Amino acid sequence: MGFFRSLDISASGLTAQRLRMDIISENLANISTTRTANGGSYRRRFTTFEQMDGSSFASVYSDSLNADAPAGSGVRVSSIQEDQSPFKLVYDPTHPDANKDGYVNMPNVDVEREMVDMISATRAYEANVTAMNALKGMAMKALEIGK
Repeated sequence: MGFFRSLDISASGLTAQRLRMDIISENLANISTTRTANGGSYRRRFTTFEQMDGSSFASVYSDSLNADAPAGSGVRVSSIQEDQSPFKLVYDPTHPDANKDGYVNMPNVDVEREMVDMISATRAYEANVTAMNALKGMAMKALEIGK
């Protein structure tokens, strides 16, 4: 695998995890939003990733056992989807969006879940930064050898 290809793979991971963190931040910012442009309460959103060349994990794994096979090509966000889980019903008859029984459909965003997802995305981002720094260190050592 080429040096620049390794950098491209890590860069694709950084980009994907940054978008994932942006979506998580949006979820947390809208935790109390009961009116959206589409009408109704805000729905939690989440990202799904896929390998850039579209190969399945099984085919990439079997190819990796062959020393001459090309390595992966990075990751991309395949979609940003809305979580279809039910809204949280909160009793607040004074809320302007309360129904006739006094209940409000609050967004289906769970702070604990979002924080766990944020920690996971942060760790993955840090892992990609570490890989890029290791590649940079190898390049610098290779340049020193040439002196």
